[in-house]
Amino acid sequence: MYFDCIIAGFGGQGVMLMGNILAYAGIIEKRQVTYMPVYGVEMRGGTANCTVVISDSAIGSPIIHSPVSAVVMNRPSFEKFGPRVKRGGLLLINSSLVKSDLIRLKGIKMIDVPCIELAKEVGNQRLANMVMLGALSGSTEVVSFKSLKKALPLALDKRYHEMIPLNVKAMEKGLDYINHIEG
Repeated sequence: MYFDCIIAGFGGQGVMLMGNILAYAGIIEKRQVTYMPVYGVEMRGGTANCTVVISDSAIGSPIIHSPVSAVVMNRPSFEKFGPRVKRGGLLLINSSLVKSDLIRLKGIKMIDVPCIELAKEVGNQRLANMVMLGALSGSTEVVSFKSLKKALPLALDKRYHEMIPLNVKAMEKGLDYINHIEG
């Protein structure tokens, strides 16, 4: 098994946390994992992305030029990383901020996820990243949902551990959304 993903958005959208949780989930499943964050110069509000590679065998490099999948949380990330997804790959799009129906990329599967609206249903729109992480889990099955839940306390600062149940609800909302549209 080999999986790679670029997760991208504005600083402050929880892009790095998504990648970190995904990487920890891969470790929990005893796979080889790389995680590489990339920050823009502005930090919060600037561009941010990370790459995650999960594999059953040794990983040669954490650098991904043409990812198997990508998660884009804003329009600039869609424009930059969407066209780089490999033919036959997957692009998950935060449709709360990106109107991808205006641009359809050929040869890849594009899934629009209304992350902010779904996060509001859970009770906090700042959990849009957790909604998207649940959607990624459901659409790729690269790691089990159980492993994602186990990864939360490893990736979250202890100050935020009381938020874990709400984070799980948001991830479940994203997973349910994918199961509904694909099921």
